[in-house]
Amino acid sequence: MDWGGPGFVITIIAVSYGAWLINNWIRAKHGYELEDEWGGKSKKTDTAETKRLRAENSELNEKLDLMQDRMIVLEKIVTDRGYTLSDEIEALRDTPSKTTSDSGVPLDIKSQEKA
Repeated sequence: MDWGGPGFVITIIAVSYGAWLINNWIRAKHGYELEDEWGGKSKKTDTAETKRLRAENSELNEKLDLMQDRMIVLEKIVTDRGYTLSDEIEALRDTPSKTTSDSGVPLDIKSQEKA
C-alpha cells in the first residue's frame, strides 16, 4: 500500500467518519447528548411521551419508597418479642388443662409441689 497516496488519506477519512457515526449511535442508544460534526452537543427535545414516562417513573419510585417504609415497620412489629410473647400466652390459654386440680403454676423442684 502506498502510504503517501490519496487512497490512504481517503481510508483515514472513511474510518474517522465511521467511528464518529458509531460513537453517536451508541450515545443516542444510551440517552446521552449527541455530538455534531464540530464537536458541539445537540440536545434532544423531550416529547410529551417522555415527560409522561418520567412523571410516572417518579410517582412509582415514591410509592416504592412508601411501601419499603411500611414493610420495615411491619417487620419490626412481627419480629418484636412482645408480639410473639402475647401469641404464646394466648396459645397457653387455649389449651385445656390435663387435670382439674391444676393450679397453673409450674412445678417447683425444690419445694416439691403437691398435687
